[in-house]
Amino acid sequence: MNPLKIQEMLEQARHMQDQMQEKLNQTVVEASSGGGAVTVKMNGQKQVLQLRIDPAAVLSLSSSPADVEMLEDLVTAAFNEAGRRADEAMKSNLTGMLGGLNLPPGIL
Repeated sequence: MNPLKIQEMLEQARHMQDQMQEKLNQTVVEASSGGGAVTVKMNGQKQVLQLRIDPAAVLSLSSSPADVEMLEDLVTAAFNEAGRRADEAMKSNLTGMLGGLNLPPGIL
């Protein structure tokens, strides 16, 4: 293979990597659980940008460990859903960026 062609391909790959990194930083997803009692925002790198817990959800807690466990479950569910949405968004972005490469099915 022509060394100039390889160099060009490497430059394209670096450019695509830079674009993907920028998309990761710009992508923001939000997910909630418990009817909005807990909401999580995260970016495409799965860094948490914001966690909101409705004060009503905290005020409804009694001294029962079951109530605390329920709130913990809601927080966990919101984080997991936000992570799933971040993965989905990034896969969609990656598919769009790599669509012109004619990759075989199943690669993405």
